[in-house]
Amino acid sequence: MRRQVAAVLMVFSLAGPWVAPASAQAPLPAVPEAEPPSAAAPSPPSYPPEELERIVSPIALYPDPLLAQVLAAATFADQIPEAARWANEHHYLKGSALTAAMAEDQLPWDPSVQALVPFPSVLGMMASDMPWTQELGDAFLAQRADVMDAVQRQRLKAEQFGYLRSNAQVTVTSGPYCEILPVRPDFLVVPYYDPAIVFAAPRRGFVVAGAIRFGFGITLGAAFAPWGWATSRFVWGERAVVLNGEPWRRGWVNRRTYVHPYAIQRHTGPRPAERHRLIGRSPREREAERSGRPPREEHHRRG
Repeated sequence: MRRQVAAVLMVFSLAGPWVAPASAQAPLPAVPEAEPPSAAAPSPPSYPPEELERIVSPIALYPDPLLAQVLAAATFADQIPEAARWANEHHYLKGSALTAAMAEDQLPWDPSVQALVPFPSVLGMMASDMPWTQELGDAFLAQRADVMDAVQRQRLKAEQFGYLRSNAQVTVTSGPYCEILPVRPDFLVVPYYDPAIVFAAPRRGFVVAGAIRFGFGITLGAAFAPWGWATSRFVWGERAVVLNGEPWRRGWVNRRTYVHPYAIQRHTGPRPAERHRLIGRSPREREAERSGRPPREEHHRRG
């Protein structure tokens, strides 16, 4: 077993109705502009299909909006450890208090990485296995269509074996592509599952209904809209990814120059001194996340 995948259930409570655009309306991504050739430039990776299935297996069953954000964030793998630390130490902040703290601390990371700050377990999972995170980001940059195809193959396995199905939190649609979407657009759920189990035929007597767990939720305000949570999705038929309402055009050849459009301010200078309490998640809070249970917030008990 490669490892247990962290899961988080996040609830997005927006000020007004959030209507996710139909995937068919998404524009096609343009061909990335090539960077000047360099003899020292590394060659793009080329992963075979079975390796791509291994790489995407920990996140293949994430609902489409979160999966899109994770894939984009992985292309900035060097930023993940620090973002994971910040998210862990500020996990007790929610909604507008969290976005205010992000603005006050002038977080320097790409908006796709910042978008995962409300998901400290997801960032923590990525930071705990940096070789995998680097693989995921490199594969997405160099083989986006192949990565998306690998996700579809893994989802089909989980669905055919009876693990993946619609429930009160997500709708699973099949044919010609498997989409995993929130039942309510403002209620995002993230599964907790073991890739070694859900992508293989169940052994005799195994209860497939318990293999994918759904857990806790966190209420966020409309202040998180600039990170693209209302408009991030896949256009599976075109092998396209849309983040913050715009097609993701970052690829291997333009990875050092492409800047994806976001409304939030990008900070590049020295950061101000930390003005918030730094409180990491307790062992009990982490264990609740690993088991898919609602954690009992404990920060108020500490000075």
